[in-house]
Amino acid sequence: MKDATPVVIRREDYRPPAYAIEDVALELDLDEDKTRVLATCTVVRNAGTADDASLVLDGQDIELVSVSIDGAQLTPDAYTLQTESLTILRVPARFVLQTVGIVRPKQNRALEGLYVSSGSFCTQCEAEGFRRITWFLDRPDVMARYRTTIRADTSRYPVLLSNGNLIESGALADGRHFAVWEDPFPKPCYLFALVAGKLARKEDSFVTRSGRNVTLHVYVDQEHLDQTDHCMESLKRSMRWDEEAFGREYDLDIYMIVAVRDFNMGAMENKGLNVFNTKYVLARPDTATDTDFQNVEAVVAHEYFHNWSGNRVTCRDWFQLSLKEGFTVFRDQEFSSDVGSRALKRVQDVQRLLSVQFPEDAGPTAHPVRPDSYVEINNFYTATVYEKGAEVVRMLQTLLGRERFRAGTDLYFDRHDGQAVTCDDFVRAMEDASGVDLSQFRRWYSQAGTPTIRATGQYDASKRSYQLELAQELPTPQGQSETLPLHIPIRMGLLGTDGKDLPLRLEGEPSALGDTRLIELRESTQRFTFIDVPTAPTASLLRGFSAPVRLESDSSDAGLLLRMAHDSDPYGRWEASQTLAQRRVLTVLEALQRGETPSVDSAFTAAFCRALESQAEPQLLAQALALPAETVVSDRLSAVDPTKVHAARSFVEQALAIAAKPLLRARYDALADGGPYERDAVSMGRRSLRNLCLRYLMSVHDRHDGGLARVQFEQATNLTDVIAALAALSNVEGPDRTQALQSFYARYEHEALVIDKWFAIQAMSQRPSTLEDVQHLLGHAAFDLGNPNRARALIDSFAAGNALRFHEPSGAGYAFLADRVIEIDRFNPQVAARMTTPLTRFERFEPGRRSRMIEELRRVLAAPSLSRDVYEQASKAMQTAGAAE
Repeated sequence: MKDATPVVIRREDYRPPAYAIEDVALELDLDEDKTRVLATCTVVRNAGTADDASLVLDGQDIELVSVSIDGAQLTPDAYTLQTESLTILRVPARFVLQTVGIVRPKQNRALEGLYVSSGSFCTQCEAEGFRRITWFLDRPDVMARYRTTIRADTSRYPVLLSNGNLIESGALADGRHFAVWEDPFPKPCYLFALVAGKLARKEDSFVTRSGRNVTLHVYVDQEHLDQTDHCMESLKRSMRWDEEAFGREYDLDIYMIVAVRDFNMGAMENKGLNVFNTKYVLARPDTATDTDFQNVEAVVAHEYFHNWSGNRVTCRDWFQLSLKEGFTVFRDQEFSSDVGSRALKRVQDVQRLLSVQFPEDAGPTAHPVRPDSYVEINNFYTATVYEKGAEVVRMLQTLLGRERFRAGTDLYFDRHDGQAVTCDDFVRAMEDASGVDLSQFRRWYSQAGTPTIRATGQYDASKRSYQLELAQELPTPQGQSETLPLHIPIRMGLLGTDGKDLPLRLEGEPSALGDTRLIELRESTQRFTFIDVPTAPTASLLRGFSAPVRLESDSSDAGLLLRMAHDSDPYGRWEASQTLAQRRVLTVLEALQRGETPSVDSAFTAAFCRALESQAEPQLLAQALALPAETVVSDRLSAVDPTKVHAARSFVEQALAIAAKPLLRARYDALADGGPYERDAVSMGRRSLRNLCLRYLMSVHDRHDGGLARVQFEQATNLTDVIAALAALSNVEGPDRTQALQSFYARYEHEALVIDKWFAIQAMSQRPSTLEDVQHLLGHAAFDLGNPNRARALIDSFAAGNALRFHEPSGAGYAFLADRVIEIDRFNPQVAARMTTPLTRFERFEPGRRSRMIEELRRVLAAPSLSRDVYEQASKAMQTAGAAE
């Protein structure tokens, strides 16, 4: 390892900083090989700090030129310079610190700090990238005002950007020019940003509710300027929505977005200057799918919303990361729900929880929403912090109601504006605004793992009563000493035999209070008795997915079929259909494991056909009729054999396709649309359902003939339909597949984001030769291992998105991934660590695969100069399995 004994950072060890930094003046003379950084900081000793306390600054990969205090240059005996720190031994209570350092952006392939992407300078400072620019107190609770002066060659870098407002710019005598930016709002250094390059600009404006005019700029490469309209419109919608939904108004004179091709993350909310992965900025009908358009809108909203939930109010320390990320994910989910379909958005969010976060909660790297320790903070930008964190915020809104929740957010923003705070501060604001005791609810922040709710119901005809018993079972992941009952909101209804909601009256209540109720589970086991129930009901539990839990109920297939057809809760209808389908896949899997001939019952296929003919919202119907992903099915098993899981799911898929083939073809033809691309809900729904029909029809097609997929590929007028057809053709053997892939590449060769899809589709092919194809693609002229988008498109799509081929019994897929992790770790540890995840999930697999995955993890751990990032992920997995060396 680079660090023989990596330091474990623990939340319980948090101490306020010994020194504060009030003001920062940065001067950067940009040069790709050697950039000179002059940092002038006003430093103040904090109360309670000893007079002789040293000033310890973070720094990494910086060549020190000089250090001075109050204008006097320090001699080497006045400071200690180490690999990742600069310690100044004796400092006054208040002083001006000036450091001069040299950084090398062109050599910075980690894409943290200051680096070069496609000829432009850009920065990424979250979580700890600022220390790669200058020596600093690189922690989020040190908030300062910034003034940034940038100097660069005028012809190569005509655009010079940083945080805040532009206050001065001009030409210099040597063919260079300068720009001075000033941010009036104190911020932590992780929100610092700088961009310099030859960029085109789309300009617009927004008038806030108080009448202020805000200039809006989106910067991209010139050839992509015509792909920025949707990004700009999304930004304006986000600004208006935040004013209306949360009362938050933008605070600077200008808001800028810059699209960068080489970027580790999706986007970054730097104050006033958001740096985005091009994937979440560029969108045009011929270069972006419906999903791409939705993602651009959601990510633009997310980063804009951070201006308050993350920037104006920020994190005290990185253990509180969900304070800004979970809260802001909740906010962007609500925005997407309001501008689109709330029911569809809820289903999509739950799907991500089931396929990504629940397995994370059950794996060796499971951690609470607010982690207790870490070796490398980059490893905690996880689905647990983001998506589960958002669910925790959503539960607060469910428990308090929208009005009191809004009062809580208003109090939180007003009380803590300009501060670095904690998750406890957020919950306390909710308590103070609502008067509700949330002491037990706080456990959601400190306990890891996904709770299981077991529900049983008993109807007493003589008493016309229905008793619902709920029991919560809580996992105890490694490192967690105990688990205590959680405060869990359960939204529910009862359906009569006609599928209609029954009035709900709990025992002891004077009258029924609606047909959807919120009950609160606080104990390990609780019983709820409903009276005046005229007939044996079917329970509809966890409506709207009111809590991030697994629900195990005694629902019969008949009850699920009733809910699938009639439940008034759209999520409930989707959940019923998915539960029915999962039961069939598991039943087929059991038959295959016993060596028996499986079958799918006619009741299920008939329900599928009825739903296919219904007039339900097409996008939501497409989600309901799609079978659960193999990862979701596998998450229910204790010893996973991915080959058999795939065979079982494919069997059910083909059985449905055979039973419904005429209906599928009729619906497919009826949904055809050769007109111009439209992005309204009706058009997107039509494409979504039509492409689902295509997948089912292709599942029973001659595997050597492209058939419908080939025709759709040739005739499609938008990228959504082209990609759906190409994905189907990727599983075909023969010339149709080859010709389609060649044609697609030739058509989109100069569109990097579209070619990412080309790589990903091939990596997710079910063909036996997929691993060989992926290895071959590593040498393709368009493949760049150093570009995170391209690396993820090929390697992640294979390892995380193709369970059948990645988990081939030989273990060749595991060896392939381990090789790539070791290779990428040499220059970009953050990306390498995230790619390690599929290898760390070995516990759930059958013994043969498990041992091969462990073997490859051992090889990763033995690699020379392994980063902290990868070490933490791999070693945790080995410790969990009891396999540590």
